[in-house]
Amino acid sequence: MQNALLIGLSRQMTLERQMDVVANNVANANTNGFKADHSLFEEYLNSNAREDNFIGSDRRVSYVQDRGTFRDVGQGPMEPTNNPLDMAINGNAFFAVQANGAERYTRDGKFTLNSTGQLVTSDGNLVLGTGGPITFQPTDHDINVAPDGTVTVLEGTAKTDSIRGKIRMVSFDDPAKLTKLGTNLYAGGSANQQADTKSTVQQGYIEKSNVNSVGEMTRMVEVMRSYTAIANLLQQQSDLHKSAIEKLADVPA
Repeated sequence: MQNALLIGLSRQMTLERQMDVVANNVANANTNGFKADHSLFEEYLNSNAREDNFIGSDRRVSYVQDRGTFRDVGQGPMEPTNNPLDMAINGNAFFAVQANGAERYTRDGKFTLNSTGQLVTSDGNLVLGTGGPITFQPTDHDINVAPDGTVTVLEGTAKTDSIRGKIRMVSFDDPAKLTKLGTNLYAGGSANQQADTKSTVQQGYIEKSNVNSVGEMTRMVEVMRSYTAIANLLQQQSDLHKSAIEKLADVPA
């Protein structure tokens, strides 16, 4: 196969994978706490296919390689909800939750109460406090969450606050190492965690996705145009090669 075809094919393969990343960002543009992914590309030099008549740098062929993706961990915009159980984090921390018997992490603070009065995510996972799951009593009202995550209520006719727990916030030395599990959850992976004392909780707000919808749609159009342009170029190269073979084979009588 000619080098031009190999190089074009390598670019088309990376564009296809980039489209998957962009499409996933677009699909989650309205997902609470979602963090966008972006593709990483690099030049990959290899020997050509395989005529050994060139010298120096002409012997190296530059391919396109997508080495992976990186996660944009920047904070998304805050949206007020006026729901006392909704919480957003100002800072780099994550909420700790219990999912399928294991500790997981999320930025989605759309919380509610289950049938036993425990604070849970919209998928029913227990929200963890510094002392375990946070549980409310049937007579609790006027729920208040302090910036440090301390949850207090007024119980029945009492005039003084009762503490129900403290939201556990966890930060990581390298959030990009967190493993996405789907349903807005992350596993710790190889990232080192520690209790976060700098981030604050903002009650009555939800952190929205940090995806730039307009930018991602523009990137999607660019990927589609690049893919089409390369496909046309490869077709032209193929037609040129075919024409050359036909003319060379047309030996005069």
